[in-house]
Amino acid sequence: MLDPEVMQLGLVGLAALSAAAIIYILAYPLLSGSTRTEKRIQGVTENKTKRAVRNAQAEQISNRRRQVADTLKELEQKQKQREKLTMRKRLERAGLDVTPRVFWLASIVAGAAFGTITFVSLPGMTPLISLAVAFVGVFGLPRWVVNRMIKRRQSKFLDEFANSIDVIVRGVKSGLPLNECLNIIARESPSPIKEEFKELVEQQRVGVPLSECFERMMDRMPLPEVNFFAIVISIQQQAGGNLSEALGNLSGVLRDRKRMQAKVKALSAEAKASAGVLAALPFAVMLMVYFSTPNYIKILFTAKMGQFLLLCAAIWMTCGVLVMKKMINFKY
Repeated sequence: MLDPEVMQLGLVGLAALSAAAIIYILAYPLLSGSTRTEKRIQGVTENKTKRAVRNAQAEQISNRRRQVADTLKELEQKQKQREKLTMRKRLERAGLDVTPRVFWLASIVAGAAFGTITFVSLPGMTPLISLAVAFVGVFGLPRWVVNRMIKRRQSKFLDEFANSIDVIVRGVKSGLPLNECLNIIARESPSPIKEEFKELVEQQRVGVPLSECFERMMDRMPLPEVNFFAIVISIQQQAGGNLSEALGNLSGVLRDRKRMQAKVKALSAEAKASAGVLAALPFAVMLMVYFSTPNYIKILFTAKMGQFLLLCAAIWMTCGVLVMKKMINFKY
């Protein structure tokens, strides 16, 4: 039989060898440098992955910026090409369903009527005054009326444009496509929003691209708000993004502009009233004097010196009206 001491020493030696083997197995990766190598390889791989992701994100952002810049440049070039305004385009913007030929015929008739009335009512006046009144009746008054109709129609369009954008925002959030939202606006919105979006929807149905439809809409309604709306839609179609959020922000901007416009009108109302009174006062005094004592003021229209003074007064009155208009015309 083995000696107990020898057996005990053998067990101790076996335990020591087992412990040394376990320590060696656990410490080998650290001693051999394989752990550092794996960490270095992992770090390099992660850095390459992160770098690739950052490069992809930067490239995507750069592509979006390039697309936005190209879109804005294209819209600006097309806006410059549309600067030449014809009479047909003016009548279309005013909402009048007449041809330029009919407009010019009506202008000639109006000018002839004004000239004849002036010549008959003031027999002692030189014929040049009647010709001047007829010229204003042909080329001045009709175009002024058309311009007033254009401004009034554009004002009505802006009053309801933000609500129309809200219809698109709510429709997109509820899952409706953009075309269906445009159809809803064309059916249920008041005039002139209804006519403009109806024309846009009909053009889209016959195959006209949506971007070109908005370009034609900007041509009919040349407003910065419509331009913003067309830019948002074009950018969303090319680069993607949250259309409802973008249009919601645009709607908020339009409402802020409208509030600013109302504030400016309220602050400048007194100045406009004063300018109107000062501009109308000479004509009102002249008419009152003419109807009360016509012989007293008729010399201004018959004598050459009086006609010269009337011409000077008209020039200075025009300058004063233009200066007052410039002073009370605020941009916002």
